[in-house]
Amino acid sequence: MTEVHRIESTVGETPVNAYLIEGEDQLVAVDGTLTVSGGRSIAERIEALGKPLAAVVVTHAHPDHYGGVVEFAGGPDATILATKGVDSVIRRDDEIKEEILRPMFDQEWPAERAFPTRIVDGGSELSFGDIELTVQDLGPGESPHDSIWFLGEGRGEVFSGDQGYNHMHGYLADGYWEEWLANIERLRSDLSTDAVLHVGHGDPASPEVLDWERSYIERFLEAVRGADWEHTETARTAVSDAMGAFLENQDLRFLMELSIEPVATKLGLIEPAG
Repeated sequence: MTEVHRIESTVGETPVNAYLIEGEDQLVAVDGTLTVSGGRSIAERIEALGKPLAAVVVTHAHPDHYGGVVEFAGGPDATILATKGVDSVIRRDDEIKEEILRPMFDQEWPAERAFPTRIVDGGSELSFGDIELTVQDLGPGESPHDSIWFLGEGRGEVFSGDQGYNHMHGYLADGYWEEWLANIERLRSDLSTDAVLHVGHGDPASPEVLDWERSYIERFLEAVRGADWEHTETARTAVSDAMGAFLENQDLRFLMELSIEPVATKLGLIEPAG
């Protein structure tokens, strides 16, 4: 029997999950949170469980899911698994993320990051003792490249990354919302109604969380399209207010606000900056 442990890091008011899958003799981590403190909290849980870490899985290419891995993975010989697309985007964008995140998080953003060391193809099945994982490669979606991972022979437990935030604000600035919506439709059709989604942000959820995420994305796009972009600040406020009315809590609201102008730019509503 395997057991899933959720570790939530809230450093910098940025709630994000990582997971430890506990098998009979060893552990596998799924994602690594954003920060030094988040990664160290995973290391502490590994020590408390008293079993060796066999591998780390990275679901997608956003830094709040790979940043903290360096704090617990076990050095340069660690097995850090990702699809080719996830690995490529992490390596491509890491320097840009350094420029963005260092001023925001200072020493909580790791000085060096651990990158994937083993590339896996979509559909690959991997075993670590009694821990059996299967990866599904989704391509662009919430991030420039996403994957999800299934635990066990069935598809009942899913490490779904950020395909559905559980009632938290989301990030659309990468501009792949059409692909994201298509992924949601595909997963909603493929997953059983009693599947458990171990999400990147929030409590574990049923596949119905994907319906909520679809509504959130559609509401955001509607708000951006409906804003008065002759007056940029007024438009930003209108979009932010509309999403605040849709979801009143403040969890990850800054991600939504960071997305407003990039989405307006991609929709052709404003000129690209610079």
